[in-house]
Amino acid sequence: VVWLGPWADTGDAVIMVIAMALGRMARLAICLIFIKGLVMKMITAVIKPFKLDDVREALSDIGVTGLTVTEVKGFGRQKGHTELYRGAEYVVDFVPKVRLDLAVSEDQLDSVIEVISKAAATGKIGDGKIFVTDLLHVVRIRTGETNDDAL
Repeated sequence: VVWLGPWADTGDAVIMVIAMALGRMARLAICLIFIKGLVMKMITAVIKPFKLDDVREALSDIGVTGLTVTEVKGFGRQKGHTELYRGAEYVVDFVPKVRLDLAVSEDQLDSVIEVISKAAATGKIGDGKIFVTDLLHVVRIRTGETNDDAL
C-alpha cells in the first residue's frame, strides 16, 4: 500500500504503481517530485493565427514570461476549407494554425488554461485545442537553473 499524501489524486497513484514496477530509481525520482513540489506542466495550445496577439497579451497580463510559437497546419472537425484564387476555387486540406508551447508551474496551470481559452475563443469551429502534459525536468542553459527556477 502506497500513501501519497493529501495532494495525490488517482493519476498519482497510477504513476506510483508504474514506478514500483520499474524499480527503485524510478520510485525515488517520482517521490522526490511529490515531496519537493516540483510538478511542472507543458501546455500546448493550437489556435487560430489571428488570435495570437490577444493570447500573448492575456498571458503577459497574468505573469507568463515566455512561450514558443510555431506556425503549423492541420485539420480536425473543421476538415479544411475552400478558397478562391484568381477566379478558381480550390480545397485547402490543412488549415493554418499557430502552436503555442508554455512550461508552467502546476499552480499556474488553471489560470493559464482559462486565459488561453478566453483569449483564443471566437465561438466558431476551429478555435483550437489545449493539451497539458507533465514536465519532469527543465534546465536553463545559460545559468544551469533547474525546474521551477528555470521557468
